[in-house]
Amino acid sequence: MTADDFRRLALALAGATEQEHLRHPDFRVGKRIFATLGYPDAACAMVKLKPEQQEILVASEPAIFAPANGGWGRAGATILRLELADEPTAASALRMAWSNLQP
Repeated sequence: MTADDFRRLALALAGATEQEHLRHPDFRVGKRIFATLGYPDAACAMVKLKPEQQEILVASEPAIFAPANGGWGRAGATILRLELADEPTAASALRMAWSNLQP
């Protein structure tokens, strides 16, 4: 998975747009962020999950997923290591994050 692959998958979700937050590309539905690229470094992305979703992904794929640091991570922000993720895994995590913002 590359940053461009992740971007393509994120923008394929209905209503998703790309903007920038804290000098990182982010992906939003409306004004709400569901994913970012380049955090904590260029080799990673972040998907904003529910804590219980994060727990499942981290337990099932600990080489790919990890909680972000601090309170942000405890709230569900989940780091995805791009080079270790395949497209179906990244797409599934992005769909989860995106669906959490749906009414």
